[in-house]
Amino acid sequence: MTVWNDFNDADAQQSGFDLIPKGTVVPVRMTLKPGGYDDPSQGWGGGYATESFETGSIYLAAEFVVTAGDHAKRKMWSNIGLHSKKGPTWGQMGRSFIRAALNSARNVHPQDNSPQASSARRIQGFHELDGLEFLARVDIEKDGKGQDRNVVKVAVEPDHPDYAKLMGVPTKASGGGTSGAPAQAAPAYQAPTPQRASTCTAGFQNLVTCALPQVRCMRGDTAMGGHGLLARFYKCR
Repeated sequence: MTVWNDFNDADAQQSGFDLIPKGTVVPVRMTLKPGGYDDPSQGWGGGYATESFETGSIYLAAEFVVTAGDHAKRKMWSNIGLHSKKGPTWGQMGRSFIRAALNSARNVHPQDNSPQASSARRIQGFHELDGLEFLARVDIEKDGKGQDRNVVKVAVEPDHPDYAKLMGVPTKASGGGTSGAPAQAAPAYQAPTPQRASTCTAGFQNLVTCALPQVRCMRGDTAMGGHGLLARFYKCR
């Protein structure tokens, strides 16, 4: 009989999950950890951005949770660059990633320059990226202790051969840009109402968006009809 305060018969601790192989394509949900940094001149509001005290760089701290498949519920963390004092490269890389993530989430071919596609690549604020679901390619890099870890650096767009199958959408041809017929028009996207990011939690480390900061929230999930996506709702008080 196991005694609650005698741990001699407990199983040995495991080293943890094996790394997801580099190059694996997985569906993810991206959550932004609020850093409280705003810059109205750049259009950065809601408290989503973070400023590094060491370098002064500005970024979005993102968590990626695998939503389906053999690696479901696995988590990865990466920073999305917005600005660096060293030059524009890091911010441009961040913009490229966000563009690709929007293409992936909203089923817009990267070469589609139709008005509908252009509209789908615009956001009213970072709140539209919080909870975004798309395909991502897993990478491996060293952490601060020299240990290998999984990260997300690339969003997989609709021109990838496995996109339609993994996202469960019909295959569509590439966009014609300014010549020829464009790809199937991206559906009109209804942006959620902007809200300020809050660090309130309900016993877990996840970003919770509340109408007011510093309030206590309870989280739930509900299915959005027709798309197989999960929409989060919160009861705040």
